[in-house]
Amino acid sequence: MPDLIFTRRFSMGHRLIHGASENCALPHGHNEFVTVRLKPTSLTRLDGAGNMPVSFQKAKQTWHRFVDERLDHALQLAGDDALLAWFKAHEPARAARIVVTPGDPTTELMTCLLMAKVNAFLLAEGGVLHCSELSIEETPTNTVSFEGDPADFIPHTATQQTHWWNRADMSVSD
Repeated sequence: MPDLIFTRRFSMGHRLIHGASENCALPHGHNEFVTVRLKPTSLTRLDGAGNMPVSFQKAKQTWHRFVDERLDHALQLAGDDALLAWFKAHEPARAARIVVTPGDPTTELMTCLLMAKVNAFLLAEGGVLHCSELSIEETPTNTVSFEGDPADFIPHTATQQTHWWNRADMSVSD
């Protein structure tokens, strides 16, 4: 069965506070491309009429809305980042736009969290498709790609079903 592959561009800001790089400890941003590869959950012959398991429009509608409305121009912060507490205290409306991650919001972690999120959307939409690969191009020379079960790589303390990346809603924090 043919795979569906589509890409969406978004701008984001983040900072990494747990020692990855002093340059990354200051808030900074990237223009990223996220690409998803969707596969049918069961192999079936094309029907000779519509000839697709799900239309491109339907397959990407919720995901593109999430990227455009929640990821684009959002700030990504670790759950223990002091900036998160500052925003909650001083700018709570803006705090709702912050993508909160278990530890530093690295591109490696974001590929896993976003794959879990797109799969939650797809399951809620009937489970005809699942995301088999997700990649994020952070810069023109740096891309992270992930295949597999994201729950196997998301930090153990954060794999509970109630977290934002496991819910089929538009949330980016808990």
